Amino acid sequence: MACASSLFAAVPLAAPVAVFKLTADFKADPHPKKVNLGVGAYRTDDGQPWVLPVVKKVEQQIAEDTSLNHEYVPILGLPEYTKQACELILGKDSPAIAENREGGVQCLGGTGALRIGGDFLRRWYNGTNNASTPLYVSAPTWANHNGVFSAVGFVDIRSYRYWDPAKRGLDLQGLLEDMEKAPEFSIFVLHACAHNPTGTDPSKEEWQKIAEVMKRRLLFPFFDAAYQGFASGDLDRDAWAVRYFVSQGFELFCAQSFSKNFGLYNERVGNLCIVAKDEDNMTRIRSQMEKIVRATWSNPPAHGARVVAITLSNPQLCAEWKANVKTMADRVLLMRAQLKEKLEKLGTPGTWDHLTQQIGMFSFTGLNADQVDYMIRKKHIYLMASGRINMCGLTTGNLDYVAESMYEAVSSIQCQ
Repeated sequence: MACASSLFAAVPLAAPVAVFKLTADFKADPHPKKVNLGVGAYRTDDGQPWVLPVVKKVEQQIAEDTSLNHEYVPILGLPEYTKQACELILGKDSPAIAENREGGVQCLGGTGALRIGGDFLRRWYNGTNNASTPLYVSAPTWANHNGVFSAVGFVDIRSYRYWDPAKRGLDLQGLLEDMEKAPEFSIFVLHACAHNPTGTDPSKEEWQKIAEVMKRRLLFPFFDAAYQGFASGDLDRDAWAVRYFVSQGFELFCAQSFSKNFGLYNERVGNLCIVAKDEDNMTRIRSQMEKIVRATWSNPPAHGARVVAITLSNPQLCAEWKANVKTMADRVLLMRAQLKEKLEKLGTPGTWDHLTQQIGMFSFTGLNADQVDYMIRKKHIYLMASGRINMCGLTTGNLDYVAESMYEAVSSIQCQ
């Protein structure tokens, strides 16, 4: 009997993940002035990854603790970790905590929290097996949102207006109109702070308008909080939207990540914070979450969660961590201000106020596809095709070169 060359011969070659391909192209480029503005991770002014000093201290403490072992942790995670994580996003005085209607699920990073939350909603939201429930993501949004929710079985993923390219800011009217028109009980994925990729967040007053429409239209908020503390340097300020929605009586999910604000990228430290109507609902939700996790990764890893739990539960360590987070946030804010200043001094066509009006790690520069192509091919400056840049990729050593290159790109290739 003849045998085919492979049982997998029909498998097509998948397109590479854009941001990782960009990094690979950057690494292969021998140009001495090359700059990587694509990677979604913090870099120091020397362009290097930063292990937070408080993390080093806690890891040393863990290494010397002879009482610790490598036994499995509970399916839903280290209780002290999920408790601290939920308190961080909700606030210790949250009514949800006081009423025992919140709970956490330790997940593999923010992506894992989105995946587990999405899997649960597809199975149990507003009834059972509601894969056809409309799920809305912002336009644009983090590239992985569509993939994660598609993978768990949602078949009606839509977008809501968010970015207004003309004013380089939030399209609040379009956003609210799309919410008004959405079918009741639709799910909306919201960025808690430091919107990825635009860096444009609603103001408190705008969040209040969003919450009013969502409450009236019976829409479910699923927050993605990957950058708490990284946006403004103030952990409470960056959690304001989530806390406001809780105060308005919403049931909600919030996917948390400690990759950025703890620098624990490869430890995959995440949490799904759940706010339910009451304690009985929370108990039943967590029982089903346990079954989903058991069939997915069974038990979460302990090391990164221990680092976070020990830090947040110790007042001195927590204060040191907050200072570390502010160091990172302040450097991002400085790079925003200096890039804007240099572009304006060069006389770069257009307005650049949006660079300092946006917040967080990423900035939607407004560069079009041809200008981005010019930056990569001619200047060896690597950024996403959308014009999104990671402000942490800017340093005092490359800022002039990047600003001059942006001036050249914008001046020679006018927006279409």
